[in-house]
Amino acid sequence: MKKSITYLLLLLLTLSLVTACSRAPEEPAEPPVSEEPVDEPIEEPSAEGSSIILATTTSTQDSGLLDFLLPIFTEDTGIEVKTIAVGTGNALQMGRDGEADVLLVHAKPDELQLVEEGHGTLRHDVMYNDFVLVGPDANPQLEAGNNISEALERISENDLVFISRGDNSGTHKKELALWSDAGVEPSGDWYNEAGVGMGDVLKIADEMQGYTLTDRATYLALKDEMDLRIYVEDDENLFNQYGVIPINPDKGEIINADGGNAFAEWLISDKAQELISEFGVEQYGEPLFIPNFGK
Repeated sequence: MKKSITYLLLLLLTLSLVTACSRAPEEPAEPPVSEEPVDEPIEEPSAEGSSIILATTTSTQDSGLLDFLLPIFTEDTGIEVKTIAVGTGNALQMGRDGEADVLLVHAKPDELQLVEEGHGTLRHDVMYNDFVLVGPDANPQLEAGNNISEALERISENDLVFISRGDNSGTHKKELALWSDAGVEPSGDWYNEAGVGMGDVLKIADEMQGYTLTDRATYLALKDEMDLRIYVEDDENLFNQYGVIPINPDKGEIINADGGNAFAEWLISDKAQELISEFGVEQYGEPLFIPNFGK
């Protein structure tokens, strides 16, 4: 009987082991089924809400034009503008180096060359004014007139103090061309190269009782602070054209081409051209710049 019980227990133990070993292993839980990816709509790049770097001549800054126009541009487009006001030569170089998104400058032959070389995408005329020769009102040593070549010849012959921008700006380029047209190579103690912007050059000319070439807009904006008067104006050789150039986006990944193009298109729009035609009229009795387009 004892053997039977022992045998029965061994049989039950064996059956339980066999059952446990034959049980199918648990399959791992299946991962959650993911939904098919949904293609997100690709947003087209937009200039709105972005910012641009504007490299420009000091005359647009010193005259107050940019302080007048840029807040309106930002309000219309949502694009903030960081301005770097330097001589036109330096602004053009910034364009070549891909350090600006758009240029507003005034040396048309050099601007056209920039575009031809592929650094800029296109160029638009925007506005113009003229250059004037100014000098000391309290101690005049030069007759007023409308012939810039004759005036420069007299300045050279009489060693009258002349202050040059000397900074490769658009005004400096024009000045050097005018000296060349007059057949004069300026040099000597009377000829001073300042290497600074237009507003500072006018202040130096005022302090030194000297003569200088300036764009009319900057002179009008600062004339009440100085004792300088206009001596030569209305010479066709003193025409001063400004242009806007968006920079080629191939110059670098950081170029905001959409923003630069938006600024250029806005400047030649009817609204901006009308604003340019009004700037300075109330304060100076005449516009500081004449728009190329619009009414």
